Amino acid sequence: MRKVLLLVMVSTFAGCAKRQEPESLLKARELMAEAQNPSGNLALLCEPVDAEVYLDGVWQGLCSDFSGSPKALRVGSGLHEIEVKKQGYWPYTTYFEPSRARARLTIQLRASGPKAGGSE
Repeated sequence: MRKVLLLVMVSTFAGCAKRQEPESLLKARELMAEAQNPSGNLALLCEPVDAEVYLDGVWQGLCSDFSGSPKALRVGSGLHEIEVKKQGYWPYTTYFEPSRARARLTIQLRASGPKAGGSE
């Protein structure tokens, strides 16, 4: 009798473990995880437009690739280093932490050599 009762209990609990959560509950869990790990988009308006963009030291493309709607630099959660540079200009470095929103960054690089037309 004990063996039959034990077998029935094991079968019952094993059946419970195989149940899947409803799709709406899975989607809610996914949305909650995204809310805890915010990401965002960063639109870059640069002068010169062909300056290179680096995210955490990794080349992402040119500024013109991320100039606005719908183009923007996708940034994951956490604090990130954004660097914009071009040969002949001083590099620009800033730090960005996304907050699930689109942000806009306007950058004007300064020439690193003597000014054009100067007598230096």
